[in-house]
Amino acid sequence: MIEDIQRAGSGSRRDQARQLILDLETRGSQALPLFISCLEDTGQDTLASLLKTSRQAAKQDVEAIRPLDLKPVVLGPEGLKPGELRVMKQDPSKLSQGKLAPVVLGPEELWPPKLRPEVLRPEVPRAVDAGSGGFTDVCPQDRAKGNADLAYVLNADPCGHCLIINNVNFCRESGLRARTGSNIDCERMWRRFHLLQFVVEVKCDLTAKQMVQALMQLARQDHSALDCCVVVILSHGCQASHLQFPGAVYGTDGCPVSVERIVNTFNGTGCPSLRGKPKLFFIQACGGEQKDHGFEVESTSPEDKTPSSDPEADATPFQEGPRSIDEPDAVSSLPTPSDILVSYSTFPGFVSWRDPKSGSWYIETLDSIFEQWAHCEDLQTLLLRVANAVSVKGIYKQMPGCFNFLRKKLFFKT
Repeated sequence: MIEDIQRAGSGSRRDQARQLILDLETRGSQALPLFISCLEDTGQDTLASLLKTSRQAAKQDVEAIRPLDLKPVVLGPEGLKPGELRVMKQDPSKLSQGKLAPVVLGPEELWPPKLRPEVLRPEVPRAVDAGSGGFTDVCPQDRAKGNADLAYVLNADPCGHCLIINNVNFCRESGLRARTGSNIDCERMWRRFHLLQFVVEVKCDLTAKQMVQALMQLARQDHSALDCCVVVILSHGCQASHLQFPGAVYGTDGCPVSVERIVNTFNGTGCPSLRGKPKLFFIQACGGEQKDHGFEVESTSPEDKTPSSDPEADATPFQEGPRSIDEPDAVSSLPTPSDILVSYSTFPGFVSWRDPKSGSWYIETLDSIFEQWAHCEDLQTLLLRVANAVSVKGIYKQMPGCFNFLRKKLFFKT
């Protein structure tokens, strides 16, 4: 700064004062006024007056400043071509997506009109790496967790009850084969929901009547101090007539229990202490006899290969009970479902595959996805991951799905 003033020393004192003004102007809009104020406070009124006069003259004649080679400094992202760094010819509004607008350093009077502050792009919030190859907003799941209007509150310890019914061996008269590998599924679900802070109870090889009794016993318990309830059914299954929830699961005696009856055992009438609280049902059973061969697409996963062992199907013939004739103005007596989610291992009408050595595709994947993502994602997102992972397995295909009547997002307590 001193060298620039001395260089201007061959001129008049006014030229030196003007050089001082220019140097101070480049140090912020308040630098010169503060300097003049200091001169006045120390009795340098003549110099202060001279600087004020020079400042006013400089504002009135900006062109007089240009011969002193005071040019804007343009900073831009690396990799831009030289032509793209010419501020005078570039329109910031036409910058392609992903490029940063140039930053101009220098007196505001020298800024090109196209780079005035009013046309500079506002700062865009930074995206955060989501950890799965993409980017997401900053902690949207955390915001939902803390908002009782958006997510269920699961603060109770324990969180709730979890009942697992594991039917492996069926009576000879039923014509149903033993479900080899189901015990692996049962162990996975016991461990997973125990880690999710549920009180887990396992009941094995129940007849249809015993299944209903176990479900009613759970529904009649006092859940007032708890926040959630989970039921896992591992059995053979079939199609069944229904009003709300399709399918049925078999007891070891070969008699079916409809999914609709299982779910409605926990409705507001049958289980008042669970009103307004999430009730989750996970059904590993066939929804019918159809085998899905799928359709040919480009492979997106290394898992899309033939399994090492032959999978078995939890399928049995379609069962339909007597059906009453529709009556005009007939009104269903079933309560409207709320706070209920029923997750099926397969699409209604199709088989659900189980590997005798490693358990069912659905339960194995459900356990794996919960282990990886339950700490940060809601239940619906977890089930989407499960559906996507199961859909690429094996030669025959399987597509899990759910009936969702939850009113809010559900984040497990981990």
